[in-house]
Amino acid sequence: MEPGNDTQISEFLLLGLSEEPQLQPLLFGLFLYMYLITVCGNLLIILATISDSHLHTPMYFFLSNLSFVDICFTSTTVPKMLANIQTQSKVITYAGCITQICVFTLFAGVDDCLLTVMAYDRYVAICHPLHYTVIMNPWLCGKLVLASWIMSLLYSLSQSLMALRLSFCTHVEIPHFFCEINQVIHLACSDTLLNDIVIYFVAVLLGGGPLIGILYSYCKILSSIRAISSVHGRHKAFSTCASHLSVVSLFYCTGMAVYLSSAATHSSHSSAAASVMYTVVTPMLNPFIYSLRNKDIKRALKVFFGWKFSEFTLPPLITVKIDDQVQTLWCSYTELEAT
Repeated sequence: MEPGNDTQISEFLLLGLSEEPQLQPLLFGLFLYMYLITVCGNLLIILATISDSHLHTPMYFFLSNLSFVDICFTSTTVPKMLANIQTQSKVITYAGCITQICVFTLFAGVDDCLLTVMAYDRYVAICHPLHYTVIMNPWLCGKLVLASWIMSLLYSLSQSLMALRLSFCTHVEIPHFFCEINQVIHLACSDTLLNDIVIYFVAVLLGGGPLIGILYSYCKILSSIRAISSVHGRHKAFSTCASHLSVVSLFYCTGMAVYLSSAATHSSHSSAAASVMYTVVTPMLNPFIYSLRNKDIKRALKVFFGWKFSEFTLPPLITVKIDDQVQTLWCSYTELEAT
């Protein structure tokens, strides 16, 4: 934008998904329902993994961290949107907008990094099952999660600090339901070239790097699965990756669709509607994808709520043959989906 009557503004206006008054109650009810499902579903996974000692494994450790991040990720945007609809106010303060940018990019980055860590976890479990417990020890798991938070924090701070240097014209309207970094930057009256360079450079680094890591892990996994002689073993190995692949596909496809749609169309409301997929829908679906057919999670929830059940199945023992041994270790570690 060309410099104009710029000043240090004190607030922005979030236009939301629609400005039609008759649609506001529908949007409020829909997003409140999705938010409650997201919080409750992910919270149940966290409680199940904490309460059941049989779930104190790297797989469920990373899954519980992902659930926590998904709760925080959604809580960054949806409660403010619901409050604006309820109070019929579109205002968000300048400080609140910058804070929302910082927190949103932080949790988006952690989400991305955790998906990469989980792909590496599956790679070790399937390609190096005999050394799995040695490689994926608690110390390494903790360092991987800590590294995810540190890298995402640096990414978040870089985006926030770059946004702070911008000047904005008076009466700035953001055609979105939250302070999305691209929308905010392109509303500035000052030069945004440096901001655009930093955004795309960091996006390639933090988005492309983890994606390459995930693709590499699954190339190795597919190569190992092809080497299994039994059909049952192949099916079992592949089924352990299905949930993670579904979440990764949903996360990256919806995220890329948002930015591609925003580049292809001039409709900001269309871009805002598309962003609902990765900011609200994906975190809501993750608990269902990971635990819908997971007997371990269901059993842990029954124990947590005090329900009685008659059968408790211990993990299978290691067999003699190396092929059977590998398959047995997969069963005891990565039984994400019931067979």
